[in-house]
Amino acid sequence: MPENTTAEGRSGNLPPETRSFVGRRRELARLDRLLDPARTGRSPLVTLVGTGGVGKTRLALNAARRASPRYPDGVWFVELSPLRAQGLVGFAVVEALRLADQSTSPVTEVLADWLADKEALIVLDSCEHVLRDCADLVRALLPAAPGVRFLATSREHLGHPSELRVEIDPLPLTGAEDGEDGEDGEDGEDLGGRGGGRPGDALDLFAQRAAEARTGFVLDEETAALAAAVCRRLDGIPLAIELAAARLGELSLGELDERLGERLPSPLDLLAAGLDEGPLRHRTLRTAIGWSHELCAPVERLLWARLSVFTGGFDLAAAEDVCSGGPLPAGRIEALLERLVEQSIVLRHRTDPRRFQLLDSVRDFGGDWLRALGEERTLRLRHLDHYRSLARAGCTEWNTGRQLQWCERVITEHDNLRTAMDCALSERDGPTALRTAADIGFLWRHCGYLRDAQHCLDQVLTADPAPGPDLVRALWARAAVALLQGDLDSAERWAAVCTASAVEQGDPVAVVGAAYVTGGHLLLRGRLGEALVVLAAADLLPVRDDWLGSAQLQVRLALSLNHLLRGELAGARAVADEVRAESTRRGERWAGAFADCFLAQIDLAEGDLSAAARNARTAVVAHSLLNSTLGVAHTLDILASTVVAAGDGRRAARLLAVGQRIWERLGKAQMQSPDLISARRSCEDLVQEKIGTEAYARAYAEGLAMSYERGVAYAAEDLHDT
Repeated sequence: MPENTTAEGRSGNLPPETRSFVGRRRELARLDRLLDPARTGRSPLVTLVGTGGVGKTRLALNAARRASPRYPDGVWFVELSPLRAQGLVGFAVVEALRLADQSTSPVTEVLADWLADKEALIVLDSCEHVLRDCADLVRALLPAAPGVRFLATSREHLGHPSELRVEIDPLPLTGAEDGEDGEDGEDGEDLGGRGGGRPGDALDLFAQRAAEARTGFVLDEETAALAAAVCRRLDGIPLAIELAAARLGELSLGELDERLGERLPSPLDLLAAGLDEGPLRHRTLRTAIGWSHELCAPVERLLWARLSVFTGGFDLAAAEDVCSGGPLPAGRIEALLERLVEQSIVLRHRTDPRRFQLLDSVRDFGGDWLRALGEERTLRLRHLDHYRSLARAGCTEWNTGRQLQWCERVITEHDNLRTAMDCALSERDGPTALRTAADIGFLWRHCGYLRDAQHCLDQVLTADPAPGPDLVRALWARAAVALLQGDLDSAERWAAVCTASAVEQGDPVAVVGAAYVTGGHLLLRGRLGEALVVLAAADLLPVRDDWLGSAQLQVRLALSLNHLLRGELAGARAVADEVRAESTRRGERWAGAFADCFLAQIDLAEGDLSAAARNARTAVVAHSLLNSTLGVAHTLDILASTVVAAGDGRRAARLLAVGQRIWERLGKAQMQSPDLISARRSCEDLVQEKIGTEAYARAYAEGLAMSYERGVAYAAEDLHDT
């Protein structure tokens, strides 16, 4: 996904603030100091440690927002709670940084190379279930990236030698007066947040959340003492307080206090009963969540449990499909979901009100209940079926006017698709895993998740899958991934197997599609004559609506580029025009964006600078909408050449810099094509010749300072057709 930018243009991906933030003044002041890159002797890793529900994530986000002006290369939020398997933390970081589009190098190397000269803050949120992976990643990156700092949240510390642990306590009812803290401890010392925030923070949170829930509660002299008693029973744990405040719509304040007194045991009772392992406050939170659970109607509890199988959010349609059954008919789920929202058990998504999510502690409780009901595997398989069907529909309709919507859906549902893929692999059902990986891998390849596509496809293809259409689709996707990664040896190997499988299947359209991956690797190696033989021999069959139709168009795109690199402009234009016409007729955008890009390059070669600029701008916008950063980077190279040919060397230098920033993140410049690399270098030389080395350096630095989104907007600006 494109990164966010602040009003000042700083890059990053911090989610927007959706609810008021209460208290934590002293903790924020301490984190201001600890995260200040100008202060010497501070640890590069700060971990906020505390029980679930204590507010670590919200505190980290607020501290990160305050620190963002001091990190010129951005503040980046990496949400780890959706991860269901080990070994994926690096994937999550490179995706947050937009580094996941290309490169076959290990993720640690990709991160180390890109972060080496950066000044950035990376927030690793919810590390406890992937603790070792987080510690290993930080241990590998810190020596390679001296300008990078990490802020982690976890129920346990990471165990890194230079880690600075900040214990996050619950909100206080009463405490020290506001004022300056003492000095922080040395690196590695536990730094408690005890007494943090002004007196009454817990009470303020209770009052604000009750008001937001429109319960009619007013904090005044009459209600303050009883409200304080409620907060005291809940140990000042923010999540527990929020869940309780949401109940004031159905219980009076006195009833709320009484019910909590009945349900929440004292710390001594907890110790005597051995209710749970872990800190007392963790047990208090689980008991508070359990109390909220008891207040739910039976069908509300059942829905809560079943919703725990989703990762990264869900919409109503998914909830109805996955969670219905037995005493929970699909027609009741919308109303029940609204009830859970009213009780703060389910939250509306930060940026999309049509989507919902569960906080980690609430989801964990639901997951425990689902296991107790004996429904966990059943619901995980239903989740798999839902997202496998979604991916199948996306592949079926990819080459149609619904393509952009499918791309947006794939990006939105990335966490759930990854969870479904993990489930398919863990079930050890070869045909199901192959079919799932073929569909999801194809979509991930086209929506900017090349590394995820490579990961899942490699796992199914090394298991000796059975022949058939699913295998051809998986092999094609794997070879096509390798092409965009610039991994030409792998592309050649997978293309050969794909071609053989397509021939064995006997589908002439599949054989045409395989010509793309075979001709593509020859094209990128500079073996243009051999590539031409393969690509030109592919029959021009009626174009299909599904993934194979997209493959058909990509064969023609490769043929157009081949003609272009051979200097055969008329042939290149004829084929590109053909692809653009078919793309326009269908309403698809992916192939059409590359056709516009190639037409811009042809216009430039023929001296029509106005047409070249217009087509390049159109391509940049379309590529960015489809999360195709590679397409954006390639088109920016062409646009820069057009702009300098029109006489604006400074703008061209900025565009080259914006493109270079993207190429660096992709891992392999110009897909390692010698022809494309040569064209880029020629443009750089021409710009420096036009405006001089010093002016080039200044303009180039201005381009490097632009965020991805700002760079795309700058490239798309219409300056009267150059």
